[in-house]
Amino acid sequence: MMTSLNMIQKSNKTYPVTFAYLISASKGDSYKLKRTLRALYHPGNHYLIHLDREAPKREHKDIAEFVSRDPVFGIVGNVYIVGKPNLVTYRGPTMLATTLHAISMLLRCCRWDWFINLSASDYPLVTQDDLIHAFSDLPRHLNFIQHTSHLGWKMNKRGKPIIIDPGLHSLNKSEIWWVIKQRTLPTSFNLYTGSAWTILSRSFAEYCIVGWDNLPRTLLLYYTNFVSSPEGYFQTVICNSEDYRNTTANHDLHYITWDNPPKQHPRNLGLKDFRRMILSSRPFARKFKRDDPVLSKIDRELLKRSHRGFSYGGWCSGHGKTQARCLGLQGENYGELRPGAGSRRLKTLLTKILSARNFTKRQCR
Repeated sequence: MMTSLNMIQKSNKTYPVTFAYLISASKGDSYKLKRTLRALYHPGNHYLIHLDREAPKREHKDIAEFVSRDPVFGIVGNVYIVGKPNLVTYRGPTMLATTLHAISMLLRCCRWDWFINLSASDYPLVTQDDLIHAFSDLPRHLNFIQHTSHLGWKMNKRGKPIIIDPGLHSLNKSEIWWVIKQRTLPTSFNLYTGSAWTILSRSFAEYCIVGWDNLPRTLLLYYTNFVSSPEGYFQTVICNSEDYRNTTANHDLHYITWDNPPKQHPRNLGLKDFRRMILSSRPFARKFKRDDPVLSKIDRELLKRSHRGFSYGGWCSGHGKTQARCLGLQGENYGELRPGAGSRRLKTLLTKILSARNFTKRQCR
């Protein structure tokens, strides 16, 4: 293993782009979290794990031991755990606070190009070699944020109600509190809504943390009392910023399906969704139940991932057909990419999203 570390340190090869991941998990999610992390892992990226403070100590210990005992994680040193996790209230601003907390930690520790927030119920549909290769030619200032100014039913259900998140001041988790009095819609900025799952450029992520004007802080205070603030904060910040509104691609790059009529949570994906997931060309999908058979099919057919192994990649693959599965680190291969069909599918999707016909016409509308 030390040989692999020495080879990495001496290597002049680097990866064309680097992603910084936040993987969030709640009580009871430790098993799913470990599987998702292994499927997402790549030595060229950075991974920050946040396990809700509500989770029992044994779960926190389990995750800490999982990370510390994995030889690859130990050699590369790019998997981190939030040491003082937050209490996260569903639909409350503590979800947003956790994301901003993660961004600030990753900005401080690491060099990266894009920030991606996922949960333990997400799963990749492409290898990280595919993702890195597909993004390598993109301008680094792009932000993938699904958004719209057409609030629809959210105008009365999200924009006007006032809520208080007990997670901001309480040691124990409870539901958000609803204030009887409602507020009018803001007039000093326009509200936008969309998906909570985003891919943010380092520049925009830094702006949200240390913003050189007061917009990010003003909107953070506003969204403290907003229902499901992760579905609106980044959208509203970027579309009200003259510096960044033209950098947003209106897409979250996730495959998500909803019941008809839509329920509070998206529908759990299964084997019957597999073909549609591939045809969507999206790099991520959600949500999945623990050990659903479709996950094994994704591992086998899309990620070339064996049980307890990593997704296929140049960093761990032998030459020829001798090593079709990724189980450990080969230092001499660090910096090498082996993209496949997933990269081609994703590049086709990105070309469509960023085409002159779609890109500017769908920005902040």
